[in-house]
Amino acid sequence: MTSLLTQVALFLAATVIAVPLFRRFRLSAVLAYLASGMLIGPFGLGLVKDVDSILHFAEFGVVILLFVIGLELQPSRLLALRRVVFVLGGAQVVITTLVLAGLGLLAGLPPAAALVAGFGLSLSSTPMVLQLLGERKELTSRHGRAAFGILLFQDLAVLPALALLPLLAVATAVDAEEAGVNPLLALGAVVLIVVVGRYALRPILRIVAETRIPDVFTAAALLLVIATALLVNLAGLSMALGAFIAGVLLADSEYRHELEADLEPFKGLLLGLFFIAVGMSVNLGLVAEAPGKVLAVTAGLMAAKGLVLFGLGRVGAVPLRAQAKALALVALAGGEFAFVLFPIAVDAGLVSRDLAELLVLAVTLSMLLSPLLLIADDRWFSRWFAGAAEPAYDDVVPEEHRVVIAGFGRFGQIVARILRARGIPFTALEISQVQVDFVRRFGNRIFYGDAARPEMLRAAQVDKAEVLVIAVDDQDASVKIAEFARLHFPDVKVFARVRNRQHAFRMMELGVPYVMRETYLSSLDMAEQVLEWLGDAPAAARRSVALFRAHDEATLADQFAIRDDEDKFLATSKAAAAQLESLFEADRQDGGPL
Repeated sequence: MTSLLTQVALFLAATVIAVPLFRRFRLSAVLAYLASGMLIGPFGLGLVKDVDSILHFAEFGVVILLFVIGLELQPSRLLALRRVVFVLGGAQVVITTLVLAGLGLLAGLPPAAALVAGFGLSLSSTPMVLQLLGERKELTSRHGRAAFGILLFQDLAVLPALALLPLLAVATAVDAEEAGVNPLLALGAVVLIVVVGRYALRPILRIVAETRIPDVFTAAALLLVIATALLVNLAGLSMALGAFIAGVLLADSEYRHELEADLEPFKGLLLGLFFIAVGMSVNLGLVAEAPGKVLAVTAGLMAAKGLVLFGLGRVGAVPLRAQAKALALVALAGGEFAFVLFPIAVDAGLVSRDLAELLVLAVTLSMLLSPLLLIADDRWFSRWFAGAAEPAYDDVVPEEHRVVIAGFGRFGQIVARILRARGIPFTALEISQVQVDFVRRFGNRIFYGDAARPEMLRAAQVDKAEVLVIAVDDQDASVKIAEFARLHFPDVKVFARVRNRQHAFRMMELGVPYVMRETYLSSLDMAEQVLEWLGDAPAAARRSVALFRAHDEATLADQFAIRDDEDKFLATSKAAAAQLESLFEADRQDGGPL
């Protein structure tokens, strides 16, 4: 017990020290976990010896990750990104796999090993790439959407890969028993998960949810993941495959967000432990024994992926050179699925253990180098030492209020000033400590906290308010707040500030009844003043603006129905512009504003 507690304390200490240190230098938390694992592992300081047992336990974090990824793969989401996902993502995986497999064949690898190595190296790290894009505020950029589509296809590609690896082993083994998998039993397990998931999971979760005990629902979520993982594992397939399928089956269920929220802490901790274990298992001795080979494999991996991504970007996805370069740099490293696939391939006899160790080391080095290349490319060296650790969030103890305001920037402050003038009590949440300190000097009642965290909204007692005003800057955070509020506080009216039409569509999908584009009304007011200065009578200027506003809001509603079809959306925009000109022309002929 003492040894176990000592190891737990060591892992927690490595996390607490390494992650803030790496984040201070604008580096990914994944890199912190890998680096700390290499430091304390048998090839580093040797503080931990039994890496295999830790790695087997920590692999459950990858199982939960795949379940959560499955929860996010809604059919509507795939439809919206179908071109980027299936065309660009498919081309990236296929071309990169063939290029890397060809290099493997030239290096003397057997065809099966070369193909497995090429596919495993073609995948990128979803959490790492998304974190980098989020830090750079590029998730909604053109190359950010392209990168997300590629990652989405890679996540989908793992599904058949996990299923085909054992079957490929069957084809290369003497018999099925040698490979450890029965194809019919494996297919039966998958079919059973699909049938049970389609017809039984929702009723079971509904019964559990009716208890209104959060701990029981969390236990049910963990049981669901473990049961599906064990079922496919008994059939000889990867545990991650069963969890992934179960997640996809629940992607459109009403319990999707609750399941994701309950599993998030387990996923984060176990994934951190998994990456630490992977870092500990990296054979650093190979760097000393064969530095040329290690550097050659790492350079080949990054060069091949980077060139393929740059070429695909220039062909169609992000034709501008700078955007194609950004796409290539952000996703040229290997990914964590390689850490899962290569051990499976070793167990199946497709890849030797020495080759797997070399490939894992190359993937790890590429993940370490990729953020550094981005920083060097953007000339971010002056920002490496910027920013101290964020202070702890405030304990929210709201007084009686009718309104909760999430985000206290310029937009939220104006709403608050009017409410205060009318004597209407409110509670405000703001994630910027600098902003909180500033507005408190003027006597404002505001709390420092992230409104996108469910526990912060509960602490602010949104359930006791009549109105929730979402005025945060970050689009993803605002959507997350709206999702949670609509799911858990359906009686609270949600008023959301949005940046643009696409942001408005995301809110409309959630059923948010009151959506306000942040510069929309001020733009209409300015247009009215410009018309008056140009000679229109005040009534005529107001009539033109009113006509435009009615037409634009109708167009917004029409485009919401076809928001996922880019061609139809562009055609509708052009048709709406022409229709607006016709409306103004008809209004002039009817005696309207001249």
